[in-house]
Amino acid sequence: RLEEDAVRMKRQEHLRFPGDVGFGHRAQNFENCRICHVTFACGRQTTIERNVKPHSTPIAFQKHPGGTHRPHRLTSQEHYSDAFLTSAFLALSGGLQDAYTYNTRDGVFSNAQTGNVVLMSQHLMRGEWGACMRYFVPVIAFALGVFLAERICHRYKYAQKIHWRQLILSIEIVILFAVGFIPQQFNMAATVLVSLTCAMQVQTFRKVGGFSYASTMCIGNLRSGTDALSVYAREHKPEQLRQALYYFGVIFMFAIGAGIGGNLSAWYGIRVIWVSCILLAVSYLLMEIDKWK
Repeated sequence: RLEEDAVRMKRQEHLRFPGDVGFGHRAQNFENCRICHVTFACGRQTTIERNVKPHSTPIAFQKHPGGTHRPHRLTSQEHYSDAFLTSAFLALSGGLQDAYTYNTRDGVFSNAQTGNVVLMSQHLMRGEWGACMRYFVPVIAFALGVFLAERICHRYKYAQKIHWRQLILSIEIVILFAVGFIPQQFNMAATVLVSLTCAMQVQTFRKVGGFSYASTMCIGNLRSGTDALSVYAREHKPEQLRQALYYFGVIFMFAIGAGIGGNLSAWYGIRVIWVSCILLAVSYLLMEIDKWK
């Protein structure tokens, strides 16, 4: 099988290896050379002669069921998911969800699990078990959401018909749409579902402009943005300023979403979560438009 893989690789006309391509194949970054040295996981080596064109698209290798390795072309959608415009709508949705659960679902946070842990511990020390569980269950739901998102990523990362991030956005939209029908007598269930989707979102979309961030909370973004701003003030590198602006921009959009969610919740109640569905749908469409481009 390894020999067959090597033969197939030799027949590729325009191979470029961006570094460690994973799944048992490692290649040095010889983008401007005709010779590429490939080392398989078992230790066997081969040399591939190839023709490189200036604008050829990078190809990595993905592992398919059955153990075979086939070339996987990296699409621009892999990079568009961390575009600022997409992240802006995700941050708007994240802020709205947090304000929604706090104002309409018994004062429980869906994103800010630190606040839930603080309030949970406070009620626990007082022996108020019912109130303690109201804050404890969303924390568990958040952890479960991260687990599910990671499993979906692992299972559908190389799906061809739909991008795995779009799949998670679709799941989020369906769940949040259903939350809008849950009456306030079942606020615990509603908060659990919103916390679940928030965790899936923060696990799935972790970069903006190439920088790690969180679309559903602010503290990490505030730290990273301030750090980048301090470095810029010392070194005057445009890249550091751009990084800081990305982070502060995401925080600003999160705050706008929280303000919209809080005020709309006071006027329209539990149906306001559907606005979050619209924002997530816009993010989905942005990724879809880029795919067709």
